[in-house]
Amino acid sequence: MSTPRTILGFDYGLKNIGVAVGQELTLTASPLTVIKARNGIPNWDDIQKLLDEWQPQLLIVGLPLNMDGTEQKMTKAARKFGNRLNGRFQIAVEWQDERLSTYDALDLLGIHSKLDAKHRDDVDRISAQLILQSWLNQQ
Repeated sequence: MSTPRTILGFDYGLKNIGVAVGQELTLTASPLTVIKARNGIPNWDDIQKLLDEWQPQLLIVGLPLNMDGTEQKMTKAARKFGNRLNGRFQIAVEWQDERLSTYDALDLLGIHSKLDAKHRDDVDRISAQLILQSWLNQQ
């Protein structure tokens, strides 16, 4: 059996990118942080610091799909982000359907709207956790 991997999960957004960490030994994910983005472009140095700290062997990027499973504008942006992660850092990237992850995160936090600014980072971190946890659950 191969060594259990440490994995970082990303909930990609144009302004905020939620990040979670998980590992295959316990099949659990935990919310980590939010990286600010400008027009979908993250501060790559912030991502480098996370990679240096956690030393992940795999990255999971949430794939925003329409409810019928078709792709949308944000799907292409998330794929571009994941491909850039792979190209820059030479770490494998896998995709995870993230339909309803934001709604689930809002529900967990007991919030009615992501626009509630004081909870926005929590929503993004927990969305990343839910995306990564759903990937782990499928393994």
